[in-house]
Amino acid sequence: MYGMILYKEWLKTRWVLAGLLAVLLAALFYSFLNLTKVVEFRGADILWSTLVAKDTVLLELFRYMPAMAGGLLALAQFLPEVKQKRLKLTLHLPFPEGRMLLVMCLYGMAAVALLCALHAAACALLLHRWIVWELVGRIMRTMLVWYLAGWAVYLWTAAICLEPTWRRRALLILLIGALVSLLFLSAVPEAYNSFLPWLCVYVLLSGVLVRGSVIRFKEGRQDR
Repeated sequence: MYGMILYKEWLKTRWVLAGLLAVLLAALFYSFLNLTKVVEFRGADILWSTLVAKDTVLLELFRYMPAMAGGLLALAQFLPEVKQKRLKLTLHLPFPEGRMLLVMCLYGMAAVALLCALHAAACALLLHRWIVWELVGRIMRTMLVWYLAGWAVYLWTAAICLEPTWRRRALLILLIGALVSLLFLSAVPEAYNSFLPWLCVYVLLSGVLVRGSVIRFKEGRQDR
């Protein structure tokens, strides 16, 4: 049964995942083409001085991409369930409802994590052409909160899609806006390092919202 659920989710999201991967590769190519030109004209020392003196990570182009990827993946995964009225059938399959929802969310979170891992590995290897691993590590640690935003937006978008009332959806949209603003509040490298464990717990607990939306759907809640 697990294999069938995962295959169903794969069929719904495969083209979105392919598109996100293509956009990611294109952005990587564009970003590192620009860095290569800078190094050719001004030398690799300019990258070092920029990193150390100007509090930047050189990859601001990717700042919001994981969050957008998480949102798009959640829409591709859960919007058809609601729009095509398949959610009720899905929840009545001979499989525990809570476990099914968990598998669906874990699939999406794993897909976001895989995209982020591929991106992080590519960035680390390409940056190491010009800067030492210590500075590469500093950049990667700074980008962790961007990747965490991908999970947060995925879970909250799933909850919004599954929520049966527009009043509650509007509240969730306001709350996710506040959360995302918090995750992108500071552009200073490694500014979130001490808060990352707590942010991880907060984001993972957001899965309760998805469960709550499904419970409200099953109770027949609707706009009046």
